[in-house]
Amino acid sequence: MKLLSVEEARARMLARVGPLGVEAVPLSRAMRRVLAANIVATRDQPPFAASAMDGWAVRAADTPGRLAIVGESAAGHGFAGELAPGQAIRIFTGAPLPAGANAVVIQEDAVRDGDAVTVPAAAPQFCIRAAGVDFQAGATLLEAGARLDPWRLALAAAAGMADLQVHRRPRVVIVATGEEIVAPGAAVRPDQIFDSGSTALSALVRFWGGLAEPLAGVGDDEAAIAGTVGGTTGDMVVTLGGASVGDHDLVKPALTRLGLELDVESIAMRPGKPTWFGVLSDGRRVLGLPGNPASAMVCAQLFLRPLLLALQGADPATPLIAAKTTLALPANGEREHWMRARLECRPTGEVTVTPFTDQDSSLVSVFAAADSLIRRPPRAPAAEAGTALEVLPLQRL
Repeated sequence: MKLLSVEEARARMLARVGPLGVEAVPLSRAMRRVLAANIVATRDQPPFAASAMDGWAVRAADTPGRLAIVGESAAGHGFAGELAPGQAIRIFTGAPLPAGANAVVIQEDAVRDGDAVTVPAAAPQFCIRAAGVDFQAGATLLEAGARLDPWRLALAAAAGMADLQVHRRPRVVIVATGEEIVAPGAAVRPDQIFDSGSTALSALVRFWGGLAEPLAGVGDDEAAIAGTVGGTTGDMVVTLGGASVGDHDLVKPALTRLGLELDVESIAMRPGKPTWFGVLSDGRRVLGLPGNPASAMVCAQLFLRPLLLALQGADPATPLIAAKTTLALPANGEREHWMRARLECRPTGEVTVTPFTDQDSSLVSVFAAADSLIRRPPRAPAAEAGTALEVLPLQRL
C-alpha cells in the first residue's frame, strides 16, 4: 500500500474528473452555480449619459445666468427635445441628459423662480455619468468558471441576462457504514453513536454546489454495501467508514464487486490516512473517507471540495494563507498534519492562528469551533509562538 502526499493524491483524483454538462437556468435560480460560458455585454451601461444628481440640465456656456425652464427629464422618462441656448431642463438622478446639455447644476446651487431658474455660478460638469461608464458593449463581464454570488448576479442582471449557461450540479450519493452508527433521533444502544458524519458531508456537498443524496446507514456487511452502492446512480459516491484494512473495513472489498479501480489507496496525512479514491466500472467516482467525523471533514475539505469544484468547471485550487501561531508546536512526524484552529485578525492587521490543544479525530465539538486548518508539513521542525505557518481558512456561514 503506497502512501501518497496530499498534493499527489489530490492531483490523481482531479485527473479523473472534468466539468459536467451545461444547462440554462433562470437568473433567479443561479445562485452559487458556476458559469459555463462568458457573459458579454450587448450594450453600454448606462446606455446614455445620465445625471448623477437631482438638479438642472444646462449648457455650461449659459452659466452663470437666468435660464428658461422648458421641460423635465426623469428616470425612465427622458426629455424628447433638444436644449437650446438660454434654456434649462429639470432633471433627476439617473435620468438621461437631454440633447444639447453638457452640465448639471445640483438643485441646492440654483434658485427657481416660476418658469425660470437662476444659476449664480459656472456649472460644474462632474455630475454626469457618461454612457458606458459601468461597462461597454463587447466587454466580457464574467468569465466561464466564475461561481455566481449576489454581486455577480447583479452584474449579469445589469447586462440583461434572463438565463445563464451553467454547469450541471454533481449528484453525490453518501453512504455511511458501521454497526455502531444510527440516525440522529433514532433509538440508540449503549454501544452505538449518532451519525454526525452524513449530516456534515451532506451539508458540505450542498454548500460546495452539489446535490447530496444521503442514504440510510449500512452495517458492516460486504454484500449490503455493494448492493446499496450498486442500486444508486449519480456522478460520485462518498463513503464514510470502513476505509482502513481491519476485519470490519469492508467498503473497498464490497466495491470491488462493482469494478472498483483504485487511484489512491492511502495518504500520508493525519487525520485521514485511510482516505482512498477510485472509479467504478460505470464511471462513477468514489471517495472513501474515514469514519471518524473530524477526519472525514478534514479530508472533505482537502479532497471533496476540489473534486466538486472541478465537476462544476470551477477552479479547484486550495489556497493557503500565512498566519502566526499563538502557541508553540512540537516537531511534526512523517505524515502531513492538518490541525483544527481558530484565526484572528488583530487591530494591528496581524493575522494569528491558535490550534486547539486536543486534535483527536473523533471530536465534533472541536471542528464546530474551528474556522481554519493549520498545515504542518512532514518532518516540520518545532515552531515557537509567533512563527508564521500555512493555514487553510474554512468557509463558515
